[in-house]
Amino acid sequence: MNGPTAATLTYVYAVTPPTPALDDVLPTLTGVAGSRVTLLAPVPDGTGPVAFAISDVPRADFEEAVLPARFEDLRWLEETARAHHRVIETLAARTTVLPLRMATLYQDHTRAMRALQDQSQEFATQLARLAAHTEYGVKIYVRPATAPDTGTAAPSAGPGKAYLRARRAQRDAHEDHYRQARTAADRIAEIALRHAADHVAHPPQSGPLAAASVGENVINAAFLVPDAEADAFRRAVQAAAEDLPGILLETTGPWAPYSFTALPSAPEAAVPEAPAPAPTATGSPAPEPPPPGPGHEPR
Repeated sequence: MNGPTAATLTYVYAVTPPTPALDDVLPTLTGVAGSRVTLLAPVPDGTGPVAFAISDVPRADFEEAVLPARFEDLRWLEETARAHHRVIETLAARTTVLPLRMATLYQDHTRAMRALQDQSQEFATQLARLAAHTEYGVKIYVRPATAPDTGTAAPSAGPGKAYLRARRAQRDAHEDHYRQARTAADRIAEIALRHAADHVAHPPQSGPLAAASVGENVINAAFLVPDAEADAFRRAVQAAAEDLPGILLETTGPWAPYSFTALPSAPEAAVPEAPAPAPTATGSPAPEPPPPGPGHEPR
């Protein structure tokens, strides 16, 4: 066990059952700061209902005094986010996981174990709820309305009238695109009733997160879908926008259930809340903001 003056902190990625399904991947799985990922289980033989997936990370890079500045270093933040996300997705491909927020840290294994034991029943209940379910994201974008060509106006129309008619046509097209977005949202709500166990509405994306998109993001939702319904859900969502040219519908996933992890109360964080993992080069995030974690435990 690490002591209070150890050179490392205990970084926790997720809660997971200590299952043999992970035996083939854990020996070679590395996480944040290139550290090896292991399981911290509450019983010596690893047969308890829950375990933490952990790494030992350098204290000098993750202690309370330096972590706020680290969050301002975009290169470090992206590397850390990618590593955090990769560990969770690797585990989720083999078993059920409860993802924890990036930079969930404890002073040592002993204190991480204490937190795991204190909340083991709540964690086990959550894992049972999420078993054989996967998260999918659905975003609806309103496409920009193309400005009409004023040069095609009737010869009798003066420049002023032609401009007003063009602007009115553009406004009408824009309103029609919003109506199409509402239609798509209604259809997806009906699809969710048939194929999803739960859903969460996230704030629409804007700024840098939406820079590569086509149009305005108006719907940004996550759906918890039973694995047996996943193919039917994806097909139905894609079909929902086939006759709606004024919108772009984007489906992402499968993801670990980041949006559906209702964690028990955590210790008061002693560092600023970690930001959500950054988007990857292919646009895949750790999708939407992950659930809150304890950050640094109180000393």
